[in-house]
Parts: sequence; C-alpha cells; structure tokens
Amino acid sequence: MSEKFDSEGNNLDLVKWIIVAIIVAAGVYGNSYFSAESLLFRTIGLLIAAGAAGWIAAQTDRGRSFVNLCLEARVEIRKVVWPTRQETTQTTIVVLIVIFIVAIILWLLDALLGSVISSFIT
Repeated sequence: MSEKFDSEGNNLDLVKWIIVAIIVAAGVYGNSYFSAESLLFRTIGLLIAAGAAGWIAAQTDRGRSFVNLCLEARVEIRKVVWPTRQETTQTTIVVLIVIFIVAIILWLLDALLGSVISSFIT
C-alpha cells in the first residue's frame, strides 16, 4: 500500500513540477509579450510568477528537502565565527605581499628565460 502511495505522490510531484515549468515559461513569454509596458509592471508580474512557482515547487518532496537544506544552512551560517576587522586587514596585507613577491619572481624568471632564449637565437 505504501508503494501505491509513493507512486501517487511521485505522480503528483510530477504534475506540480509541470505546473512550475508552465508558470516559468508563461512569465518569460509574458515579459517578452508585454515589452512595451512599464518595467515596473513587468517586474511585479515576474515576481508574482516566481513566487507562485517557488511556492508550488516547495510543496514537492524535493522542494521540501531544498527548503530544509536552506534552513539548516542558515543555522550553520549563524555558527560561523567571522574574522575581526584587524584579522581581515592583516590577512589582506599578507596576501598582497605574497602576490608582490611572486610577481617579482615571475618577472625575474621571465627576464632570465628571455635573455637565455635570445642568446640562442642570435
């Protein structure tokens, strides 16, 4: 019996995804069709279509799992210890110094190889 329910759920999810695709396609077509209208009205229409499509997509199994993933990611982001301004400044300075040193090394290597190759050519 659960297999029958799962099959019905998958079919219903498929119908929902088809509706989402139709809404998105209608939004794209409508934006093109009403290109002479104000950008504000077209943007509002697209936002409404995107909201409706997102809401319908969130009602599917994959949509629910995606919403849960986003909520869990939000919780994890709140746990992150962000660097202080001083740490960020110090790290930036170190990166810039390393970039400068590598640039000088590459410039010297280029000059050396250029002179070696030019001595072989002439």
